[in-house]
Formats: sequence, structure tokens, C-alpha cells
Amino acid sequence: MSSVECVAPVENILGESPVWDVRRSVLWWVDSRGPALFNLDPSTSRTARVDLPDLVGSIGLRESTGLIAAMRRGFHFLEPESGVLVPIHDPEPDQLENRFNDGRCDRQGRFWAGTMNDARREPTGSLYRLDADLRSTWIRGDVIVPNSLAWSLDSRTMYFADTHRHRIFAYDFDPELGQPTGERVFADLSLEARRPDGSAIDAEGCLWNAEYAGGRVVRYSPAGKVDRVIPMPVSNPTSCAFGGAGLDVLFVTSARQRLTPGQLAKEPLAGSVFAISVGMKGVAEPRFRG
Repeated sequence: MSSVECVAPVENILGESPVWDVRRSVLWWVDSRGPALFNLDPSTSRTARVDLPDLVGSIGLRESTGLIAAMRRGFHFLEPESGVLVPIHDPEPDQLENRFNDGRCDRQGRFWAGTMNDARREPTGSLYRLDADLRSTWIRGDVIVPNSLAWSLDSRTMYFADTHRHRIFAYDFDPELGQPTGERVFADLSLEARRPDGSAIDAEGCLWNAEYAGGRVVRYSPAGKVDRVIPMPVSNPTSCAFGGAGLDVLFVTSARQRLTPGQLAKEPLAGSVFAISVGMKGVAEPRFRG
């Protein structure tokens, strides 16, 4: 039985996008609806917050310095100490109800992020790839709630979930071209109406997924079989990332949005960040090369 420890009782409205920075030995994440950027130094238990001017969906590390962020309106460079944003590109200037959600860097240094309708659950969202030359490419549409972006260890398989459709998809992936093809269902959670949220890959090539409203984190084998289930002390875990000095700690963000006062009384740690010693290692987070 894995022990789940609260390492940052921050009461995030919608904690998301945890990323371990091996250079600074800190965990970055965001409160999408804070909106704010956070970091945690596990060696001191110190948590720092920087308020942001608009809703933020996800972040990634940069090869040079700072972060890249998928904000409500497009891609931005983000200076983490000050919160200063430098716009890169908004691929959806006319989709005013849409906002960016989950995002992650692939191992070739590109940043991927998906959009979703923030006013109603309609499939107006899309998935985009931002290359190092700062050109963005539309990958696919018909997305309701994009999540679970991750790549296999050999970068030949890409994972992507539409949370509202209760499925995680897998694709054949060309790492040189950055193009996913051959969509197939990797994990179908629709019978139980479970909601796959953010994911992470471990050093054995298995996919860890946080189940929003499901109160658990699930490890899937590369074949899509449930290998392990870890119950969480909150009902809305949102995403996960491996970190720590040995990359052997699974950090899990969570949310407290839309919980009733009664639910919050039962879940005083809702919106916190948790650490789980899962007995295995992850892999270092790739960095955006732009």
C-alpha cells in the first residue's frame, strides 16, 4: 500500500500541470483558476506563489530559461519569478469561448496543448503542436476536454485523453515529424463514467493517470491494462508527475472547484499537492527548445 502525503496544502481551485525541474530541484504547477503559478522545494517544504493575469491551462520547462505556458488565449513565454508573460501565438483568436487546458513537451522539444470550450461541454476544442521555431500546427479537432498528453519511452506512441468522453487514446507517433496517426482506444472508462485527467510515464513505460472525480491514480501497462490503483484522500486528483532527487516520487495535483461545503468538510485537503512513494522511477521532463 503506497502512502500518500500532502506536501503543499495550497487549496487550489484547479491545480494542474505538475512539472519537476531537475535543474532547480523544484516542482512547478499552476492553479488554472487562481490563476497562479506555484513551486515547491521539497528539501525545505517551502511553497511559493506568483499570481498570473489570466487563466492558465498548462506549463512546460524551457531549454534556455523560464517556462512556456498555454494561457486562456494562446501560447506565451512565462518568467516564473515575476509572472511576466510574453505572447507567442494565439491559434484560435475567434474562438472566444475556448481556452487552453492540458499541455506537455515531447522529447523532441516541442510543446503540445489542447483547447476546450470553457462555457459549455461542446466539441469545439483542438490539439496543437508548437515547434521550436514558434510555429503552431493544428493536429486534430472535435475535442471536448483535452488531457493526458504523454509519450512512450521510445517516442513511438503518443497518449491523449478526452476527459468528457471517458477515454484515453493512443497513437502511432513519428518523433521526427511530430505527427500522430492511427488513433485507437488505449483505456475505455466510459462504462463507469470515470474521467481520465493528466498523466505521466514511468521508467518502465507505464502510464500513470489521475482520475478527476474518481479519487484515484491508476497505472496502466503499455497494453492498456490496469496494473495498479492508488486511492487518494481527495475526489478530484487532476494530474501527476515524477520528481524528487531520484525521480522516484509521484506528485499529484488536485482541485476543489464545484465541491459543496459538505464535501469540502469531508475533504479538507482538496486542492492540495500530494507526494506518493510508488516504488519506481519516472523519467526527466523534456524541455521546450524554442
